[in-house]
Amino acid sequence: MGFLMDRYITGERISHLREEKGLSQLELGEALGVSWDTVTKWEDDTAHPDISMLNDLAKALGVSIDRLLEDVEVVNSNQGIDINESTFHVCPVCGNIITAAGNAQVSCCGVNLPALESEICDDDHMIEYEESDGEYYVTVEHEMTKSHYISFLSCVGSDAVHIAKTYPEWYCQARFPVSPKAKLYCYCNRHGLFRKDIRAARKHDEFADLPDL
Repeated sequence: MGFLMDRYITGERISHLREEKGLSQLELGEALGVSWDTVTKWEDDTAHPDISMLNDLAKALGVSIDRLLEDVEVVNSNQGIDINESTFHVCPVCGNIITAAGNAQVSCCGVNLPALESEICDDDHMIEYEESDGEYYVTVEHEMTKSHYISFLSCVGSDAVHIAKTYPEWYCQARFPVSPKAKLYCYCNRHGLFRKDIRAARKHDEFADLPDL
């Protein structure tokens, strides 16, 4: 779950309120049902307490939510998110693949990564699939050289995102479980992200089978 905000509760703030309350990291962790190591990570700003824990955290520290957040505005912008609308972010430096099911600020290797805009698959990036035994067998006829290749295939359904990494000099193929509202994606390291909506493809095939009037 992602959130849009100017800033979030800091480790320094948690540490200050914990010490003010006279609690050790272990005692605060026990009050919240987490380990002292988790509290340490919060205070080191290497992790953050989930927004769902803020009420319990404030109660354990003996302060109000307003004092805990010091009037920081926290807005959950991803209520009712649709995982079928998940976005992809690819690092141009290391090739890391990151997905997000809602609004998110993503970075990797010091680079801010915008959500990739997908295009309908074209003749050079044609996603083909066959459905059998509860799976989609997905292929893309594309050169797979070390300088020009499909980096990954993905199937985004109504409740899950599946990704298959593909590599130069491999055949570009993958199997994914059948899912309602499925969309298939392929990512070309030169030309970007392409998609095929299985529902739209089926509808097109149904009309194509109708006799000419």
